[in-house]
Amino acid sequence: MRGWRCLALALASVLTITPAFAAKTSTKPDAKASQAATPDAAHTQALLAFQRDLVSVLAPRADALPLLGAALLARPLPNQPKYNDFHSLIERASQAEDTGAAISWTRLSDCDAKADACPNTEAMTKLVEQAPDNAAVWLLKLALDSRDNKKDAAREDLAKAAASKLYDDYTGTSLKALASSVTMLPPPSSIIQPLSPTGATGVQVMMVFGLAATQPQPGLQSTSRLCESAGDDQTVKDDCLKLGRTLEWSSSPLARSLGLHLREVLAADPAQQEEAKRARRNLIWQVQNFAQLSARAQGDTALAQHLLALARSGGTEMSLVLAALRDYNIPVDAPSDWAPQKAG
Repeated sequence: MRGWRCLALALASVLTITPAFAAKTSTKPDAKASQAATPDAAHTQALLAFQRDLVSVLAPRADALPLLGAALLARPLPNQPKYNDFHSLIERASQAEDTGAAISWTRLSDCDAKADACPNTEAMTKLVEQAPDNAAVWLLKLALDSRDNKKDAAREDLAKAAASKLYDDYTGTSLKALASSVTMLPPPSSIIQPLSPTGATGVQVMMVFGLAATQPQPGLQSTSRLCESAGDDQTVKDDCLKLGRTLEWSSSPLARSLGLHLREVLAADPAQQEEAKRARRNLIWQVQNFAQLSARAQGDTALAQHLLALARSGGTEMSLVLAALRDYNIPVDAPSDWAPQKAG
Protein backbone atom coordinates (compact mmCIF):
# COMPACT_ATOMS: atom_id res chain seq x y z
CA MET A 1 0.00 0.00 0.00
CA ARG A 2 2.80 2.32 -0.90
CA GLY A 3 0.32 4.64 -2.61
CA TRP A 4 -1.51 5.28 0.65
CA ARG A 5 1.71 6.02 2.52
CA CYS A 6 2.64 8.63 -0.09
CA LEU A 7 -0.80 10.18 0.27
CA ALA A 8 -0.46 10.14 4.06
CA LEU A 9 2.75 12.15 3.81
CA ALA A 10 1.08 14.63 1.48
CA LEU A 11 -1.92 15.04 3.77
CA ALA A 12 0.18 15.35 6.90
CA SER A 13 2.22 18.12 5.31
CA VAL A 14 -0.80 20.39 4.84
CA LEU A 15 -3.28 19.49 7.58
CA THR A 16 -2.35 22.12 10.14
CA ILE A 17 -1.97 25.86 9.99
CA THR A 18 1.25 26.18 11.98
CA PRO A 19 2.83 22.80 12.79
CA ALA A 20 6.22 24.48 13.18
CA PHE A 21 4.94 26.31 16.24
CA ALA A 22 4.33 23.09 18.14
CA ALA A 23 7.80 21.85 17.29
CA LYS A 24 9.38 25.15 18.25
CA THR A 25 7.73 25.38 21.64
CA SER A 26 8.37 21.74 22.48
CA THR A 27 12.13 22.32 22.52
CA LYS A 28 13.61 23.31 25.85
CA PRO A 29 15.31 26.67 25.32
CA ASP A 30 18.92 27.20 26.23
CA ALA A 31 19.29 29.68 29.10
CA LYS A 32 21.88 31.78 27.30
CA ALA A 33 19.89 31.74 24.08
CA SER A 34 16.88 32.94 26.03
CA GLN A 35 18.81 36.04 27.02
CA ALA A 36 19.91 36.78 23.49
CA ALA A 37 18.58 40.07 22.20
CA THR A 38 17.29 38.63 18.93
CA PRO A 39 13.69 39.34 17.93
CA ASP A 40 12.92 35.65 17.36
CA ALA A 41 14.25 34.60 20.77
CA ALA A 42 12.39 37.39 22.54
CA HIS A 43 9.18 36.56 20.68
CA THR A 44 9.45 32.85 21.56
CA GLN A 45 10.02 33.64 25.22
CA ALA A 46 7.03 36.01 25.22
CA LEU A 47 4.84 33.28 23.70
CA LEU A 48 5.94 30.79 26.35
CA ALA A 49 5.25 33.35 29.09
CA PHE A 50 1.77 33.95 27.70
CA GLN A 51 1.09 30.20 27.66
CA ARG A 52 2.18 30.03 31.31
CA ASP A 53 -0.23 32.81 32.19
CA LEU A 54 -3.07 31.02 30.43
CA VAL A 55 -2.26 27.80 32.27
CA SER A 56 -2.29 29.65 35.60
CA VAL A 57 -5.75 31.06 34.83
CA LEU A 58 -7.17 27.70 33.75
CA ALA A 59 -5.54 25.44 36.35
CA PRO A 60 -7.98 26.17 39.21
CA ARG A 61 -10.92 24.87 37.15
CA ALA A 62 -12.44 21.54 38.13
CA ASP A 63 -14.12 20.47 34.86
CA ALA A 64 -12.41 18.36 32.24
CA LEU A 65 -12.39 20.57 29.13
CA PRO A 66 -10.62 23.61 30.65
CA LEU A 67 -8.13 21.28 32.32
CA LEU A 68 -7.52 19.60 28.96
CA GLY A 69 -6.86 23.03 27.44
CA ALA A 70 -4.49 23.89 30.29
CA ALA A 71 -2.67 20.56 29.90
CA LEU A 72 -2.20 21.05 26.15
CA LEU A 73 -0.90 24.57 26.74
CA ALA A 74 1.45 23.33 29.47
CA ARG A 75 2.85 20.32 27.60
CA PRO A 76 5.60 22.18 25.66
CA LEU A 77 6.55 24.50 28.53
CA PRO A 78 10.00 23.96 30.09
CA ASN A 79 10.49 24.03 33.87
CA GLN A 80 6.78 24.22 34.60
CA PRO A 81 5.86 23.88 38.33
CA LYS A 82 4.71 20.35 39.16
CA TYR A 83 1.23 21.46 40.19
CA ASN A 84 0.78 23.20 36.82
CA ASP A 85 2.61 20.86 34.45
CA PHE A 86 1.14 18.59 31.79
CA HIS A 87 1.21 15.50 34.00
CA SER A 88 -0.64 17.10 36.92
CA LEU A 89 -3.22 18.84 34.76
CA ILE A 90 -4.11 15.85 32.57
CA GLU A 91 -4.28 13.67 35.71
CA ARG A 92 -6.74 16.11 37.25
CA ALA A 93 -8.74 16.16 34.01
CA SER A 94 -8.92 12.35 34.13
CA GLN A 95 -10.37 12.57 37.66
CA ALA A 96 -12.99 15.21 36.82
CA GLU A 97 -16.64 14.23 37.03
CA ASP A 98 -17.17 14.99 33.33
CA THR A 99 -14.01 13.25 32.10
CA GLY A 100 -14.19 11.04 29.02
CA ALA A 101 -12.28 9.18 26.36
CA ALA A 102 -10.84 12.39 24.86
CA ILE A 103 -8.98 13.02 28.12
CA SER A 104 -7.61 9.48 28.19
CA TRP A 105 -6.53 9.85 24.57
CA THR A 106 -4.44 12.92 25.37
CA ARG A 107 -3.17 11.18 28.50
CA LEU A 108 -1.57 8.56 26.24
CA SER A 109 1.31 11.00 25.75
CA ASP A 110 1.85 11.41 29.51
CA CYS A 111 4.75 8.99 29.47
CA ASP A 112 8.53 8.72 29.31
CA ALA A 113 9.58 8.13 25.70
CA LYS A 114 13.26 7.76 26.69
CA ALA A 115 12.33 4.83 28.90
CA ASP A 116 10.28 3.29 26.07
CA ALA A 117 7.18 3.68 28.25
CA CYS A 118 4.88 5.22 25.65
CA PRO A 119 2.00 5.32 25.29
CA ASN A 120 0.77 5.54 28.87
CA THR A 121 -0.42 2.00 29.64
CA GLU A 122 -2.97 3.08 32.25
CA ALA A 123 -4.55 5.49 29.77
CA MET A 124 -4.58 2.75 27.12
CA THR A 125 -6.39 0.38 29.47
CA LYS A 126 -8.89 3.10 30.37
CA LEU A 127 -9.56 3.89 26.71
CA VAL A 128 -10.48 0.29 25.97
CA GLU A 129 -13.06 0.53 28.78
CA GLN A 130 -14.37 3.97 27.78
CA ALA A 131 -14.51 3.61 24.00
CA PRO A 132 -14.71 -0.06 22.96
CA ASP A 133 -16.64 0.92 19.81
CA ASN A 134 -13.97 3.37 18.60
CA ALA A 135 -11.78 1.87 15.90
CA ALA A 136 -9.03 4.41 16.65
CA VAL A 137 -8.47 2.76 20.04
CA TRP A 138 -8.05 -0.69 18.51
CA LEU A 139 -5.78 0.59 15.74
CA LEU A 140 -3.57 2.18 18.38
CA LYS A 141 -3.44 -1.18 20.17
CA LEU A 142 -2.78 -2.89 16.83
CA ALA A 143 0.30 -0.70 16.34
CA LEU A 144 1.59 -1.58 19.81
CA ASP A 145 1.04 -5.31 19.30
CA SER A 146 2.65 -5.14 15.86
CA ARG A 147 5.64 -3.33 17.36
CA ASP A 148 5.97 -6.08 19.96
CA ASN A 149 5.60 -8.78 17.27
CA LYS A 150 2.34 -10.06 18.77
CA LYS A 151 0.82 -11.12 15.48
CA ASP A 152 -2.21 -12.96 16.88
CA ALA A 153 -3.08 -10.02 19.14
CA ALA A 154 -2.70 -7.58 16.24
CA ARG A 155 -5.03 -9.72 14.14
CA GLU A 156 -7.58 -9.66 16.97
CA ASP A 157 -7.20 -5.88 17.20
CA LEU A 158 -7.98 -5.61 13.49
CA ALA A 159 -11.15 -7.65 13.94
CA LYS A 160 -12.28 -5.45 16.85
CA ALA A 161 -11.53 -2.30 14.88
CA ALA A 162 -13.54 -3.67 11.96
CA ALA A 163 -16.49 -4.33 14.28
CA SER A 164 -16.36 -0.81 15.76
CA LYS A 165 -19.08 1.75 15.06
CA LEU A 166 -16.87 4.83 14.55
CA TYR A 167 -13.38 6.24 14.32
CA ASP A 168 -12.45 9.31 16.38
CA ASP A 169 -8.96 10.46 17.35
CA TYR A 170 -10.43 13.31 19.46
CA THR A 171 -8.57 16.10 17.67
CA GLY A 172 -11.87 18.00 17.53
CA THR A 173 -12.13 17.94 21.32
CA SER A 174 -8.56 19.18 21.69
CA LEU A 175 -9.24 21.99 19.23
CA LYS A 176 -12.36 22.96 21.19
CA ALA A 177 -10.45 22.94 24.48
CA LEU A 178 -7.65 25.08 23.07
CA ALA A 179 -9.92 27.51 21.21
CA SER A 180 -11.93 28.04 24.39
CA SER A 181 -8.74 28.49 26.44
CA VAL A 182 -6.66 30.95 24.44
CA THR A 183 -9.29 33.68 24.75
CA MET A 184 -9.15 33.68 28.55
CA LEU A 185 -6.48 36.40 28.41
CA PRO A 186 -5.69 38.95 25.70
CA PRO A 187 -2.32 38.27 24.03
CA PRO A 188 0.24 40.90 25.11
CA SER A 189 1.64 43.27 22.52
CA SER A 190 5.06 41.60 22.84
CA ILE A 191 3.81 38.51 20.97
CA ILE A 192 1.90 40.35 18.27
CA GLN A 193 4.05 41.13 15.26
CA PRO A 194 3.99 44.90 14.61
CA LEU A 195 2.85 44.53 11.00
CA SER A 196 0.48 41.62 11.60
CA PRO A 197 -2.90 42.25 9.92
CA THR A 198 -4.66 39.82 12.28
CA GLY A 199 -3.21 40.96 15.62
CA ALA A 200 -4.34 38.98 18.68
CA THR A 201 -6.61 36.71 16.61
CA GLY A 202 -3.66 35.58 14.50
CA VAL A 203 -1.74 34.61 17.64
CA GLN A 204 -4.70 32.65 18.95
CA VAL A 205 -5.16 30.76 15.68
CA MET A 206 -1.46 29.89 15.62
CA MET A 207 -1.58 28.55 19.17
CA VAL A 208 -4.79 26.55 18.76
CA PHE A 209 -3.93 24.76 15.53
CA GLY A 210 -0.22 24.49 16.28
CA LEU A 211 -0.71 22.82 19.66
CA ALA A 212 -3.50 20.57 18.37
CA ALA A 213 -1.02 19.19 15.84
CA THR A 214 0.69 17.30 18.69
CA GLN A 215 -2.36 15.07 19.23
CA PRO A 216 -1.50 11.35 19.67
CA GLN A 217 -2.05 9.39 16.45
CA PRO A 218 -3.10 5.74 16.05
CA GLY A 219 -1.14 3.21 14.04
CA LEU A 220 -2.52 3.71 10.55
CA GLN A 221 0.69 2.54 8.89
CA SER A 222 0.67 -0.68 10.92
CA THR A 223 -2.91 -1.25 9.80
CA SER A 224 -1.94 -0.61 6.20
CA ARG A 225 0.89 -3.14 6.41
CA LEU A 226 -1.33 -5.78 7.99
CA CYS A 227 -3.97 -5.39 5.29
CA GLU A 228 -1.32 -5.31 2.57
CA SER A 229 0.08 -8.66 3.72
CA ALA A 230 -3.34 -10.37 3.69
CA GLY A 231 -2.47 -12.32 0.55
CA ASP A 232 -5.12 -14.98 -0.01
CA ASP A 233 -6.53 -14.71 3.51
CA GLN A 234 -10.09 -13.64 2.74
CA THR A 235 -11.02 -13.14 6.39
CA VAL A 236 -8.30 -10.51 6.78
CA LYS A 237 -9.41 -8.83 3.55
CA ASP A 238 -13.01 -8.83 4.73
CA ASP A 239 -12.05 -7.21 8.03
CA CYS A 240 -9.91 -4.65 6.23
CA LEU A 241 -12.80 -3.77 3.91
CA LYS A 242 -15.24 -3.54 6.80
CA LEU A 243 -12.80 -1.32 8.71
CA GLY A 244 -12.29 0.75 5.58
CA ARG A 245 -16.00 1.61 5.45
CA THR A 246 -15.78 2.95 9.01
CA LEU A 247 -12.61 4.90 8.24
CA GLU A 248 -14.24 6.53 5.21
CA TRP A 249 -16.51 8.40 7.66
CA SER A 250 -13.87 8.99 10.30
CA SER A 251 -12.89 12.12 12.21
CA SER A 252 -9.48 12.32 10.55
CA PRO A 253 -8.48 13.07 6.94
CA LEU A 254 -5.57 10.65 7.27
CA ALA A 255 -7.81 7.85 8.52
CA ARG A 256 -10.36 8.63 5.81
CA SER A 257 -7.63 8.37 3.17
CA LEU A 258 -6.66 4.92 4.43
CA GLY A 259 -10.29 3.77 4.39
CA LEU A 260 -10.73 4.86 0.80
CA HIS A 261 -7.44 3.26 -0.20
CA LEU A 262 -8.47 -0.05 1.38
CA ARG A 263 -11.60 -0.07 -0.76
CA GLU A 264 -9.65 0.95 -3.85
CA VAL A 265 -7.17 -1.92 -3.61
CA LEU A 266 -9.21 -4.66 -1.91
CA ALA A 267 -12.74 -4.35 -3.28
CA ALA A 268 -13.64 -7.01 -5.85
CA ASP A 269 -16.00 -4.72 -7.76
CA PRO A 270 -14.17 -2.43 -10.24
CA ALA A 271 -16.94 0.15 -9.86
CA GLN A 272 -16.28 0.30 -6.11
CA GLN A 273 -12.56 0.69 -6.76
CA GLU A 274 -13.17 3.57 -9.13
CA GLU A 275 -15.59 5.29 -6.75
CA ALA A 276 -13.03 5.05 -3.93
CA LYS A 277 -10.37 6.51 -6.21
CA ARG A 278 -12.63 9.50 -7.02
CA ALA A 279 -13.47 10.03 -3.37
CA ARG A 280 -9.79 9.96 -2.41
CA ARG A 281 -9.06 12.55 -5.08
CA ASN A 282 -11.80 14.75 -3.59
CA LEU A 283 -10.27 14.28 -0.14
CA ILE A 284 -6.91 15.55 -1.35
CA TRP A 285 -8.68 18.53 -2.93
CA GLN A 286 -10.42 19.27 0.38
CA VAL A 287 -7.25 19.08 2.43
CA GLN A 288 -5.17 21.16 0.02
CA ASN A 289 -7.87 23.84 -0.18
CA PHE A 290 -8.24 23.93 3.59
CA ALA A 291 -4.47 24.41 3.86
CA GLN A 292 -4.70 27.36 1.47
CA LEU A 293 -7.64 28.76 3.45
CA SER A 294 -5.66 28.37 6.67
CA ALA A 295 -2.68 30.20 5.18
CA ARG A 296 -4.99 33.07 4.22
CA ALA A 297 -6.16 33.28 7.84
CA GLN A 298 -2.77 34.68 8.84
CA GLY A 299 -3.65 37.83 6.91
CA ASP A 300 -7.44 37.89 7.23
CA THR A 301 -8.91 38.67 10.67
CA ALA A 302 -12.46 37.66 9.78
CA LEU A 303 -11.29 34.31 8.43
CA ALA A 304 -9.07 33.71 11.48
CA GLN A 305 -11.99 34.48 13.79
CA HIS A 306 -14.20 32.12 11.82
CA LEU A 307 -11.71 29.25 12.12
CA LEU A 308 -11.53 29.83 15.87
CA ALA A 309 -15.33 29.79 16.07
CA LEU A 310 -15.44 26.49 14.16
CA ALA A 311 -12.85 25.01 16.53
CA ARG A 312 -14.83 26.17 19.58
CA SER A 313 -18.02 24.58 18.22
CA GLY A 314 -16.59 21.08 18.61
CA GLY A 315 -17.10 18.30 16.10
CA THR A 316 -14.13 16.62 14.47
CA GLU A 317 -11.11 17.65 12.47
CA MET A 318 -12.84 16.47 9.30
CA SER A 319 -16.08 18.30 10.04
CA LEU A 320 -14.10 21.51 10.65
CA VAL A 321 -12.37 21.15 7.27
CA LEU A 322 -15.64 20.60 5.42
CA ALA A 323 -17.46 23.39 7.27
CA ALA A 324 -14.70 25.87 6.50
CA LEU A 325 -14.76 24.99 2.80
CA ARG A 326 -18.55 25.30 2.57
CA ASP A 327 -18.60 28.58 4.52
CA TYR A 328 -16.18 30.09 2.00
CA ASN A 329 -17.96 28.67 -1.04
CA ILE A 330 -15.23 26.20 -1.94
CA PRO A 331 -16.77 23.04 -3.48
CA VAL A 332 -15.98 19.80 -1.67
CA ASP A 333 -15.69 17.91 -4.97
CA ALA A 334 -12.64 18.51 -7.13
CA PRO A 335 -13.14 19.89 -10.66
CA SER A 336 -12.89 17.28 -13.39
CA ASP A 337 -9.68 18.79 -14.76
CA TRP A 338 -7.96 19.14 -11.36
CA ALA A 339 -4.85 17.12 -10.49
CA PRO A 340 -3.44 16.80 -6.95
CA GLN A 341 -0.24 18.64 -6.17
CA LYS A 342 2.72 16.32 -5.93
CA ALA A 343 4.46 15.98 -2.57
CA GLY A 344 7.82 17.65 -2.60
